[in-house]
Amino acid sequence: MKTKLFFVLAILSLLLVAAAPLSAGGPLDGGPVIFGGNYTLASGDTLNSDLVVFGGNVTIEADAQVKGSIVIFGGNISLDGTMTGDLVLIGGSGAMGEKAVIGGDLVTVGGSVSRAEGAVVKGETRTEPAIEIPAPTIPEVPSVPEIPAVPNVPEPPIWNPIGSAFGVLGQAVLIAALAMLLVLFLRPQMERVAQAFTLQPLVAGGVGLLTVFVFPLLLVFMAVTIILILGIPFAVLALVLAWLFGIVSLGMEVGERFTRAIGQDWSPVLTTGFGTFLLVLVVQGIGLAPCVGWLVPFLVGATGVGAVLLAFFSRANPLKMSAPAAAPDEALPPAS
Repeated sequence: MKTKLFFVLAILSLLLVAAAPLSAGGPLDGGPVIFGGNYTLASGDTLNSDLVVFGGNVTIEADAQVKGSIVIFGGNISLDGTMTGDLVLIGGSGAMGEKAVIGGDLVTVGGSVSRAEGAVVKGETRTEPAIEIPAPTIPEVPSVPEIPAVPNVPEPPIWNPIGSAFGVLGQAVLIAALAMLLVLFLRPQMERVAQAFTLQPLVAGGVGLLTVFVFPLLLVFMAVTIILILGIPFAVLALVLAWLFGIVSLGMEVGERFTRAIGQDWSPVLTTGFGTFLLVLVVQGIGLAPCVGWLVPFLVGATGVGAVLLAFFSRANPLKMSAPAAAPDEALPPAS
């Protein structure tokens, strides 16, 4: 099985595992999918399928055999047995024992694998720095004819749904990776933005829409003012950063609610990364719809900007959850 195919299948597994149990039938040859847990193949046992693991640990004991391939996303593997397919390790670490045998390729993306003396890799051993997403080719500008002529009406571009879907997947992976990095350093600020959205979603959306509509007028004013013209790039950069920070903060809230819904307690980095990936994937996926699909990404982005502004201007008076009113049948506390 080709290595690039495993990259695609590993990412597609994220889409299917959100609606499945922690261990269920996966996209790779009907094999198990492990999310946030551990998997051990005991000595003498055989797994007759592929294995996909997200954020967990895999142990293949000596004399155990995997008749397929293994893809690990953000986890670790200890391989002392044999496997007939490829081993793809994305963002994790692994160790091969003396009797470990990989019948296919060994591919690591942002991770590392230590190999003991006697470990065998029959295929290629590759280390990729990242998953590259090819940039679209920019067409050349046609030359202007000397004699003006009526140009031919170009044919409408053909919509490629597969290319658009992979573009959305690449964008979701990149933003999710950035969210996992930001939560390590700016978690309190992200929580404040998420709280501003959950407490006042309509106000955040209104502030964001007002900002988006007023921003062009601000740029025009800065353009006609010589003193402020140098601030235009910084203003545009500030709006882009506010949009991006709002998206990852909303993604962190989505991840926390998802983990509570399935009764799990993941690390903040994994929770934020998965929530951001899911949010961007759904929003940008809806955005692929013709005519009105752009409206959902626009509204979500504007709401994220509004939540950032609310959190920024309310730092002196942090938002607080109001206590719920007592039910009619609840006993009131005695008067002091």
